[in-house]
Amino acid sequence: MLNKDAVQGNKRKPTLIMEQNKPGFTKSEHKIYNYINENKDAVIYNSLTELSEASGVAEATVLRFFRKLGFKGFQDFKFLLAQEQIMVPNHDNDRTIVEKIRSHIVQAVNDSAEMVDLDVLNQCVDIIDDSQDVVIIGVGSSGIACEDMHNRLMRIGKHAEVLTDPHFQVMRASTMTEDTVVIAVSLSGSTKDVYDTVEIAKANGAKVIALTNYVKSPLTRLSDYVLLSSVKESPLDNGTLVSKISQLYLIDLICTGLTMKNVDRAKQIKMKISENAANKLY
Repeated sequence: MLNKDAVQGNKRKPTLIMEQNKPGFTKSEHKIYNYINENKDAVIYNSLTELSEASGVAEATVLRFFRKLGFKGFQDFKFLLAQEQIMVPNHDNDRTIVEKIRSHIVQAVNDSAEMVDLDVLNQCVDIIDDSQDVVIIGVGSSGIACEDMHNRLMRIGKHAEVLTDPHFQVMRASTMTEDTVVIAVSLSGSTKDVYDTVEIAKANGAKVIALTNYVKSPLTRLSDYVLLSSVKESPLDNGTLVSKISQLYLIDLICTGLTMKNVDRAKQIKMKISENAANKLY
């Protein structure tokens, strides 16, 4: 059994904690250890499902492994591993901060464009267009993207509900039906609040569209449609501008698709909004 005092004494250094407990690992735990040890740079970008498949061990066993070591779970382990791997920034005089951020944003959009499955995108547009009960859910920084999607949909006359509070999400999911379309926004696909809500929604027959970065994650397993972006965050960089851009790119594709399906109505709504909003400007 792991000595929790030892964990504190090690300042919770994941690699050191694993080494100290290695002699007591089971065969399955050795598989997890070996994968992490050989892929330290990559594992902080993995989802729980990806780590499980890469190491050839069941997800439940992976979770028990980290809890046995004294961590709350995989996310807690990744956060501390990322901290352990921090290096002193390399100041590159040839590239300014402005250029680096621009480059990352452009790369995020280009990579996300390569990930988009047009057939899936068109199917998502169709089911959103046909539904009168569209609910957008997300928490934290993904909740900001949800609010933006709500704004975009209002501007083209598509009614939707946005919920970023986990308790409200659960309550709303409990009343969903087979006519409901849930748009679940989660970069990692492993956000427990979003997963719990989607699980209830699915049990009630709702259709689920996931906007995420991970093709293999708890959320995508429950989803009927998955639209992928391509920015994986370090646990220390959650909520970056680049990650938001990747989410907004997918949202823009959906909203543009809906606009193209309802060109005349979208024009009329935009005109009405512009006329009524004009009085709000000096």
